Amino acid sequence: MEESLGQKWKQPEFALASVSDLSLAPSSSASPGIARFNSDGLQIHHQSHQIPFNVDPRTVQLFKVSPVLSVCLVEGSDVGKKTLYSRGVTIQFRNDEESAAFHCVVQQWKKEVNAQEGNGRNGTITTSKSKFDDKIESSSSKMYFHYYGQLLHQQNMLQDYVRTGTYHAAVLENRTDFIGRVVVDVGAGSGILSLFAAQAGAKHVYAVEASEMAEYARKLIAGNPTLAQRITVIKGKVEDVELPEKADILISEPMGTLLVNERMLESYVIARDRFLVPAGKMFPAVGRIHMAPFTDEYLFIEIANKALFWQQQNYYGVDLTPLHGTAFQGYFSQPVVDAFDPRLLIAPSMFHVIDFTKIKEEELYEIDIPLRFIASVGTRVHGLACWFDVLFDGSTVQRWLTTAPGSPTTHWYQLRCVLSQPIYVMAGQEITGRLHLIAHNAQSYTIYLTLSAKMWGPGAEQGGILQTSSCKLDLKEPYYRMSQPQAYALAQDQQSQPLIQTQDLDEPEIVQQPSLNSCAQIDSLMRNV
Repeated sequence: MEESLGQKWKQPEFALASVSDLSLAPSSSASPGIARFNSDGLQIHHQSHQIPFNVDPRTVQLFKVSPVLSVCLVEGSDVGKKTLYSRGVTIQFRNDEESAAFHCVVQQWKKEVNAQEGNGRNGTITTSKSKFDDKIESSSSKMYFHYYGQLLHQQNMLQDYVRTGTYHAAVLENRTDFIGRVVVDVGAGSGILSLFAAQAGAKHVYAVEASEMAEYARKLIAGNPTLAQRITVIKGKVEDVELPEKADILISEPMGTLLVNERMLESYVIARDRFLVPAGKMFPAVGRIHMAPFTDEYLFIEIANKALFWQQQNYYGVDLTPLHGTAFQGYFSQPVVDAFDPRLLIAPSMFHVIDFTKIKEEELYEIDIPLRFIASVGTRVHGLACWFDVLFDGSTVQRWLTTAPGSPTTHWYQLRCVLSQPIYVMAGQEITGRLHLIAHNAQSYTIYLTLSAKMWGPGAEQGGILQTSSCKLDLKEPYYRMSQPQAYALAQDQQSQPLIQTQDLDEPEIVQQPSLNSCAQIDSLMRNV
């Protein structure tokens, strides 16, 4: 093995009520002992013997005889179809909880050995796949876990003080939920949320992390010894690992861009179904995707201008124009990730709720959201702006983490789906449509957006759709613009309107409307597409 699994687990010692060598008479060999994971692997020490019983995870077999009694055998050689064992001991624990914890550690330990070496028993390739591996392509998951296994990316998230500070406040303000409780940290990363849970008085925290960041988490947690004794880091996917006990609370940061990118919400839900006790709490418990139509001539020109390269008719003697239309649509297939001025919104926002405590994993494979807005101003609609928030539904304090435009910027920013063919609306006109998200095996979603402007004014109920524009985008491949909001001058006749839903569902925030810009340059570009 590349490194000791004993070092990786850093488990506390397991005190044993008795240890007896199977090769000796039980009365002469039984004595109290200790099971310890160290640099040499697992060692089982007799109190009356100086030489420990060393265990190799590749050859050990552990059999549970009773809730507190187990037999540990080390394989020797194969004779025909029979397996011979070179040595064995019986180990008796002080109680069934310690017995269950020990078996869980050994089982996970063996899994890590197989994962590191890429081999199963007798040198055969392990072909079994987890639920995660069945739905996610290997190249995507490899890149994903590589990314989150690097400290610089963890630092980027830790330095998002809106994110980190909100989690810290949500946990510490709800100590009554954590004191004396078992917590599972799903996708623990650096282990910061596990440390917060321990600070709040958790009885024990299981920090589950599949990437190499688990090693850094162990180091960080060990460096905080007053908390470390109540935290166990487990390297593996929540779909695969086994825990010695159920959790009273799940804590996680499973949100991606548009809330659902990276598809970690599914792992959060799987962890709920596998580990959470009935009526257990989830931090966070609810997520909301907020949406509103927007106008932004600057952004539209910027995206359209990217394709101007392909309008060259004499590029080293080559006419590039046959690819201009394809390039133009390609740039508009990228969702834009940046922070924008909320005054660019042209209608009050709506939201779609995802209740993490109730939703089924399969319901996250496809999300279909009908859209309906009433335009507050007459303008060109360039697309749909989206952001999200999540609720920490504590017993003492309810706290929201929001990524809304106009709020302090987070590392998620906001997301905008830009139409290659804008639509025109007047104040009071109804805008309808559909936002359809379909999960794919690259840990993201394909976005299908349609916006339509309906008949408005007297007799509108007898009218139909006037204009429709659609686009297809890949959430996996966004345009990271990430500029700070620009200042937009207000027209004198503009009125302040409530456009953004805040944490309180009944009290929308008051924000201002965008001014309108000239459309001449855009119209010229569109005629050339």
